[in-house]
Amino acid sequence: MDQAGRGHRGVARSAEMVIVDFSMDSDLSGWEVEDDVVMGGRSKGMFSIDHAGNAIFSGDVSLENNGGFSSVQHYFGSIDVSRYRTACLRLKGDGKRYQFLVESDRNDRHYYVHEFQTGNDWQIVEVPLAEMYPVYRGDRLDIPNYPGQTMAQVRLFIANGKPESFRLEIDKIWLK
Repeated sequence: MDQAGRGHRGVARSAEMVIVDFSMDSDLSGWEVEDDVVMGGRSKGMFSIDHAGNAIFSGDVSLENNGGFSSVQHYFGSIDVSRYRTACLRLKGDGKRYQFLVESDRNDRHYYVHEFQTGNDWQIVEVPLAEMYPVYRGDRLDIPNYPGQTMAQVRLFIANGKPESFRLEIDKIWLK
């Protein structure tokens, strides 16, 4: 980066773009829980705001009826993210493994994925956008990684191949 704050190709970069910064006043109507029940499974996820103003994604993953996942997603109008290289999530986990997914366009049939391990304390997960790999229904695709030009959805996903309860506390998601 040069002294004028430009990245490669001479494009000026903004310091950050906030995707969501949860608070007591957050409207969760744009967020949707999607569990394996869409395929006959029995997992149950919930999404709410706690007394501290953080979003809580919690529930139980079940393997019954070929189930095994829970997710919460937020679609928004396609935004230009070409100035950013990293997605950041400030969250507090439960020691379990999760995935952060993005969609370039709402009409895409695949997602770009980054897996991360949580601890039991607050942490900032930094996701290099260029390292997010393409997936469709759990299968990695043989196409290029996330191009980082547009974004129309963010999703948090848990699917560790075993029945388990989970709880993820989310403060903020942003790009830098």
